[in-house]
Amino acid sequence: MKPAPRFVLALALIPVCWLGMMLVHEAGHVAGAKLTGGTVQQVVWHPLVISRTDVNPNPSPLVVVWAGPLLGTLLPMVAWGLLFRWRCAFLIKFFAGFCLIANGAYIGYGSFEKIGDCREMLIHETPIVVLWLFGVTACSLGFYLWNGLGPKFGWGKEAETVSWKLAGSVAIVSSLLVLIGFCFGNRG
Repeated sequence: MKPAPRFVLALALIPVCWLGMMLVHEAGHVAGAKLTGGTVQQVVWHPLVISRTDVNPNPSPLVVVWAGPLLGTLLPMVAWGLLFRWRCAFLIKFFAGFCLIANGAYIGYGSFEKIGDCREMLIHETPIVVLWLFGVTACSLGFYLWNGLGPKFGWGKEAETVSWKLAGSVAIVSSLLVLIGFCFGNRG
């Protein structure tokens, strides 16, 4: 039995979305550090670890810590907004939704556990309700973007045909991103 291209596409999107989300999130931290005069010591990004950006000195830790989830959600939405007419824009829309949900869940849930960025946000006196609002808003918007995408991925009653060319292209991008992460990514 041959795998259907829609299954290949779905499986290939997992590492693309995960690693891509971590990249744009950390790019936000780096941008926040650069804009506020901080010095980036290292960016940890690897397929087998949770990403992070170490900044020292960090004259504006609250700006740096919020820049990760804010730019990590805004950049993919801007990319989708600029490319929405492209035939495969649904892939970017899906990625933007993924970034919103991942960042929203991280900030919303992380507020209870005081993990990672959330810990820093709370230490630097961001009210916990702001983290909850960010989490709920980002997750809601992410699910809104995902709503109705099933047929584009070959699922549902009105399923469109997913080509092997598209599934293969995404699988190649996925493989390359994982390979780059293993070869050049920093495990901290």
